[in-house]
Amino acid sequence: MVDRLPQLVTSIFGRREGGEAVPPEPATCPECGADLEPQLDFKRYRVCGRCGHHFRISARQRLGLLLDPGSFRETDRWLASADPLRFTDRVSYHERLWEAQRRTGLTEAVITGTGTIDGQPVVVAVMEFEFLGGSMGSVVGEKVARTFERALRRKQPAITVAASGGARMQEGMLSLMQMAKTAAAARRLHQARIPYISVLTDPTTGGVLASFASLGDVLVAEPGALIGFSGPRVIEQTIGQKLPPEAQRAEFLLAHGQLDLVVPRPRLRATLAELLRLLTAQAGFTPAARRWAEEPADKADADSAWEVVQRARDARRPTARTFIEHLFSTFIELHGDRLYADDPAVVAGVGEFAGRAVAVIGQERTGRDGRAMPEGYRKARRVMALAGKFGLPLITLVDTPGAYPGLESEERGLAGAIAECLATLSELPVPTVAVVIGEGASGGALALALADRIIMLENATFEVISPEGAAAILYRDASRAAEMAEALRLTARDLKELGLVDRVVSEPEGGAHVDPAGAARELRSAVLAELSELERQPVGRLLKARYEKYRRVGQYESYLRSTLGRMLGRRLGR
Repeated sequence: MVDRLPQLVTSIFGRREGGEAVPPEPATCPECGADLEPQLDFKRYRVCGRCGHHFRISARQRLGLLLDPGSFRETDRWLASADPLRFTDRVSYHERLWEAQRRTGLTEAVITGTGTIDGQPVVVAVMEFEFLGGSMGSVVGEKVARTFERALRRKQPAITVAASGGARMQEGMLSLMQMAKTAAAARRLHQARIPYISVLTDPTTGGVLASFASLGDVLVAEPGALIGFSGPRVIEQTIGQKLPPEAQRAEFLLAHGQLDLVVPRPRLRATLAELLRLLTAQAGFTPAARRWAEEPADKADADSAWEVVQRARDARRPTARTFIEHLFSTFIELHGDRLYADDPAVVAGVGEFAGRAVAVIGQERTGRDGRAMPEGYRKARRVMALAGKFGLPLITLVDTPGAYPGLESEERGLAGAIAECLATLSELPVPTVAVVIGEGASGGALALALADRIIMLENATFEVISPEGAAAILYRDASRAAEMAEALRLTARDLKELGLVDRVVSEPEGGAHVDPAGAARELRSAVLAELSELERQPVGRLLKARYEKYRRVGQYESYLRSTLGRMLGRRLGR
């Protein structure tokens, strides 16, 4: 009898096994009016090749696009909802379930199982919106929780694809409590340091978005997807507020810091495969790749500190993005602080450096001249935490005249965001290397520079305050900035002599802007050498050495010795 169960259920539903409800084929795109018949992208991905409009697809179509052919093995297929409340409106809940099952060929609004993406094993849960609007009742919650538990047992990454209108009202509080169940199960993956990627599709709202779907290490959405806690109609009926058309769309949420990536469907599989590879990579640096970069030779006619300041600020100087392009063979940028916004002054993500998966954070010169907002530092801290969680060495690229000091920054907690970055870096259980590539000023720069090793490019600077600022405060005369530049000892050579910088890297003659690729080659060998050495150290020793490195910073003497020194100086006429 058990062996005949699939055929029995199929015959009851009146559909072939694996059947699905596929929306009727549209002839033209509703967004741009393009003829869809000849479009290959539409035939394969149900995406308009002209405007990129994404049509909804079924859960089984989704699995076919994401997983390697023949790799999917479904789990918990025969779990089906009961009718605990004996709920009836115009139609009984029992009848609604029966009709959804007959129409989709599924027993519930989610398909779960295991498979591979580009050969990498994954545990998946893909929701079916055509089944009662993808609503989450007891069975959906149970299957999603089992998905996370299966990933935990197998120590394999989890991927969920959400398409849901929220909680299933016909199951009352039993449905609402699935939010708690699935959130708790997802959290166990976090504690076990197992990657979880959440894909949000059109639509993802309500209890699904407010539970497991928002808890991924990386949140990916399809273009144009409707994503929000409450749907537009609910918002308007509840509080009388009509949202603008672009609100609650994937691109809106990306700009407001809620998503890491918006990825078109044809590129989704490749993006997931690359993320999985980077987040699960364990191999270290290859010995053949280790080579020290040469220190710049001391010049008899060394440039003045003020000349170095000007070179560090040169608008032609390569930025963090330029160095990322040259240093990393692969880079996936992650966006947003998950709270308020995505700050373009901070570029962060995961990539591959010399064959090793790493995390990368850089300060990028933007319209605010590289002055990051609190959300930029919160984004940085989020990627720091990701690095620590998955054992990715961290490389930071420092280049900023300081954090943005405006009213908005104070309102959104700038000082606290910088402090959290410093504290997180101090305890990160992975090798860390900070590179000052341009101007590093004040706490806004130091927030990314509390590292095991600090490297400076030859024409970079690192200062507590700008020379102009120091001159204005001490002399009330900003024209004395050149004098202050010498006094502050802010050049790479000065800081190496003070023991605050571990390595200075040569630049091409005339500065890094003359040959960015050449500058990147020199920097690459220095960073690689430092990381290779650090990676061989046990985590406990690494953390102890990092703490002691910064614990020792500073020069001081006793008050008695200082007083006696002044008195002796006066006696000797000094």
